[in-house]
Amino acid sequence: MEKMRVYFCLVCCQLLLFTNAIAQTSSVIEVYSEQDSSFAYFVKNHQLFNESWDTLAQPNFWRMVMATHEDSCVVNVASTRQVLFSTSYKNYKKKSSAQRVFYKDSIRKAYCLDYTTKIYLTSGKRAFYDFEKVMPSISKGIELFSDIHTDPWYAQAILLIESPGKLARSNAGAYGPFQLMKSVARSHGLKVNNQVDERKDFDKSAKGAASLLTKTCIPAAKRILTKHQLEYCEDDLWFKLFVLHIYHAGAGNVNGLLTSIDAKSGGMDLIKTMWQSEWGGFKNASQNYSQVALATMIILNDIVEEKSKYIYECYTTHE
Repeated sequence: MEKMRVYFCLVCCQLLLFTNAIAQTSSVIEVYSEQDSSFAYFVKNHQLFNESWDTLAQPNFWRMVMATHEDSCVVNVASTRQVLFSTSYKNYKKKSSAQRVFYKDSIRKAYCLDYTTKIYLTSGKRAFYDFEKVMPSISKGIELFSDIHTDPWYAQAILLIESPGKLARSNAGAYGPFQLMKSVARSHGLKVNNQVDERKDFDKSAKGAASLLTKTCIPAAKRILTKHQLEYCEDDLWFKLFVLHIYHAGAGNVNGLLTSIDAKSGGMDLIKTMWQSEWGGFKNASQNYSQVALATMIILNDIVEEKSKYIYECYTTHE
């Protein structure tokens, strides 16, 4: 975008306080903005592409949704996120309940799908996912997490999913850039009462989220995987995605889900199975959580790669 005039430099600028913890799978990339002569950071996870997470149907479905205007929608198969076609969301919303049922039945027949196949019409999210706008918050979150010895990948992932440039409140009552529930925020050191809500304070919200991850979510992930005799490595991308599911749905729901699917191994296969399984409070929104994380990471990486190649070409042309 010309008005932004943002330059991205692919320089491995590893934050000193967290270099050893993420060096195996991630790099902290330095980003330079010509607009205000400032530097920012984003975390590049090498497994995202080395292990072909970017080729999976689910994150690519969400990439399409994030590029679609809110007046349109993507018609897709719920279980696999197979995209069938795009259509007007405004027109679909005008249909009665009976007309919507008939419409989905006609889609199943047209695509030779079983009558039990669940069809979703997912509205476009382009207005919500403003990647340029969220970059400063990501950089700040990365630095704060690193300062308190928490993997900054989680800061980037949660900020990209939850509040890309906006201070949002969920239907369940989660609030702030890291979408903390009141009780969770209080238990991790934030003041939340009728007069004060520290969840809207970025620094305090970040520290609360980091505390939640290090004291609750990551230990719970290890405990659950060990209970189910599943081997793991904390640096693996699939483990981090598993932690994100606990951050969103809670350890009890994730443990119940693993018990119900009788998981035999971890890795990408486990995450893909979780995307198509439900248990207790682990439903559609929980299934989507790590899918959205992957999609946003791929888009952000593409933005940085595209800009850096453009700058490189400009430099070589001037030479």
